[in-house]
This record gives sequence, C-alpha cells and structure tokens, in this order.
Amino acid sequence: MPLETVHANGHFNTEIDGQRYYSTDMYGQPFMMNNAYSAHQQSIRTVYIGNVPNDLSISEILDQVKTGPIQAIRPLPEKNGLFITFVEHSSAAQFYAEATRHQYLTIQGRELKIGWGKPIHLTNSIQAALQNGASRNVYLGLLDPQDTEESLRQELSRFGHIEHLKIITEKRIGFVHFLCITNAVKCVGTLQTESRWQAKRVNFGKDRCAKSVYAVPSASTTQFIGFPAAAYDPYAIMYPPPTQHDSTVSNRLGAMANRTIYLGNIHPDTTTEDICNAIRGGILSQLKFIPEKHIAFITFVDPILADNFFHSTEYLVIKNRRLKLGWGKPSALSFPVLNAVQNGGSRNVYIGNIDEFITEEKLKLDFSEYGDIELINTLREKNCAFVNFTSISGAVKAIEGIRTKEEYKKFRINYGKDRCGNPPRFNTSSNHIHTNNENNNSTVLT
Repeated sequence: MPLETVHANGHFNTEIDGQRYYSTDMYGQPFMMNNAYSAHQQSIRTVYIGNVPNDLSISEILDQVKTGPIQAIRPLPEKNGLFITFVEHSSAAQFYAEATRHQYLTIQGRELKIGWGKPIHLTNSIQAALQNGASRNVYLGLLDPQDTEESLRQELSRFGHIEHLKIITEKRIGFVHFLCITNAVKCVGTLQTESRWQAKRVNFGKDRCAKSVYAVPSASTTQFIGFPAAAYDPYAIMYPPPTQHDSTVSNRLGAMANRTIYLGNIHPDTTTEDICNAIRGGILSQLKFIPEKHIAFITFVDPILADNFFHSTEYLVIKNRRLKLGWGKPSALSFPVLNAVQNGGSRNVYIGNIDEFITEEKLKLDFSEYGDIELINTLREKNCAFVNFTSISGAVKAIEGIRTKEEYKKFRINYGKDRCGNPPRFNTSSNHIHTNNENNNSTVLT
C-alpha cells in the first residue's frame, strides 16, 4: 500500500509493501532509499502514478504513453494510483523524464504524481514470450460482421481485464489490449485452438504505447494475393518488410511478415511432391495446394529466405510450364510451430529402427490422421522412413501422437530434414529453376 510524502522541493517518496522509494536523486535518477543507487537501477522498469482521480480511466492515462511497450499495468483504485511496468528500463526512464519535465504529469488538465517502483527482473516465461513476438495487444483478423467491440469484450474478458479494444470494421480486424502480456499470451494460445477462431487470424499486434510501427509494404512494390495493402495506422499489426533483419532470429520468425509465396498457372498433372521438389533455399512452414484453381501458396519459416527465393528466382518451371509468382498474405508463425522450429522441427518426421512390418502404406494410414501428407519415403537399407507433411503443425501433431501408440514406442521418432531447406539449384546460363522430379534424400537432424 503506497504511503506518499511530498517534500518542499516537489519530489516525493512512496512506501509500497514496506519498501520506501524516492522519486529521484540529486541527479534526476530513480533512487531507492533502502538500497543506495546501484546496478539495481537498470532493472527499474516500473513507474508509479499517484493522485489519479476516480473518473480517469487507465486508457486515458495510457493514451499519453508513447515511449515503449508495456509488460503490465497494476491498478490501485483504492489508493488512487497505478503501476506501469515497461518491457525495458529505457522506455520507463524516457516516460519518467517526459512526465516530470514540468514537475507533475498532467492529463486533461489534471495533475498526477509520478515516482519509481521496485526493480523487477523479467521472468523466463515473459522473456520467452517476448522473443516469440508477444505483446499485450492481441490482433484479430477476418472478423465476422456480428463481432462488435461489446461482444468481443464480453468474450475475451475471460483472459483478464481489457484495457483498450478497437475494431476497424472496413478491414474486419480488431485489436485487444490487455493489462499484461501474460493475459494476452493466454488469449492467443487459447483462441488458436478454438473452432470459432480457426478460420480467423489471431496473433500479437503492436503495443499502442510503443514508439512506432513497422511500415506496411505498398502495393506498388509488393503484390499481396487477396490481401489489400493497409494504410499507416497506429493500431496496425506489425508487418516488417521481408528484408528487415531483427535483433534476433526469434523476433524475426515470430513477427508478422511476408513469408508466403503465391504460385499460379500450375499444370493440372502437378502434385504436391512436384512443388516441394522445386522449392529450395528455406524450410517451409506450410504448403497449401489448390489443384482445381491451379494455384499454391508456399509459406517459408524465415521471411528473409522467402524474400531471397522470390527475388532470386527469375522463373519457376514445373511440368514444362512456367509458373506465376507473387506474394501471399503476411503471416506469423504460431507458437507451436515456432517452438518446434526452435527445437529443430520441420514438416518431416523421421522414423528410425523400423522393421519389415513398417510399409509406406501403413505409414500413410497411421500418420494421415495428423495432417495432409506430401511424401513418404522408406530407406530399407538404413532401416528408417520419412513422412513429409504439408505443414510443420502436422508434423508436430504426428510426433506427439505417434509416440503414444504402443507399436511405435520401440522406434526412434524425431524431426527429419526438410529438403526444401537445401541450397537453391540454379541453371548455369540463367537464374531460374526447372524441375520435373527429384528423389527425397532427407536425413535426420541430430
């Protein structure tokens, strides 16, 4: 419970849970009275705001915060205050400096007090979530006309208090800001498994308190198949350009990005295997083939490799027919797929130490319940087999499911190597790829 004492110089100290904090020291830095100014300062990411009127909402306060993403907000209505914990110390420090420039934080003509909270270290779970692109903002796409702000608030409040909710009707998208990242992670993870949301897009958006958003590639430079270019919007989900190198691979793979390539003018006799035989340069998260429309969408795990494939392939020929290439919808890897990739996962399942009873027909029968299969390859001389799914998610389900079956417990089950991740093959006279058939030479990852 905070107990505040305002001093003649305008600074104040606050007691919270028996620990006393001072607003700043003589150098304008956060200072904790019970611990001298020390290395703990760099872990101070929490700002305390006091003297908050009862009729001033959390959203009205956060409307003024534009210095960086927030990990959590802890309201204390009974004490007319709240704590804002930023993801980074630098964001908290910048907000504090701007808010105290004129001694008090003023919102809509009301003077609020500001101080520093306790040093807090990021937990391993929060660090992992942030590396996977998490924020407290949940992005919802392909919403139905009956989805209103009121109905979404009522449905999603089960995951925690919603700080801000906005629907952009003409784009059929919505943004739901929770008080903390933990609740947003629960929301995304749960909705991605619920039937009502299977046909919709659920992922993380940009925290509206962050400094900036990524620019959306314009239609003049990038063609989105079935997905119109969006104008700049402060609530826009992150669409980093495919050539954007993030600070870590995890951030790049977890972010919304152009990772899907559209293939058109596909020959009627083409199979999914033929398409996979033609793709090189990056492992695939998913391949969606629509034969009746003569089109396919190949989704790379890494958006940079997708961009390399798109710009390095002058033309792609399968079954002696030149295919049309374009960009598909921006997308992000789901948490199960991202976790699998970070642990060596692919869409290829390896089965080792097999016996004579394991045939390709049996593998197709036993594994097809987990997803669409692209190719099954048995290597009798090495006593192993490979089941290539059209998606990593299918392989994830297969490995989890097949290991529980008694007859497969004696075999070695793991991820194999996606042959699409092999280096590109280029014609020496022209920068193009031509294929009619190729054997699957997958090997197991160790």
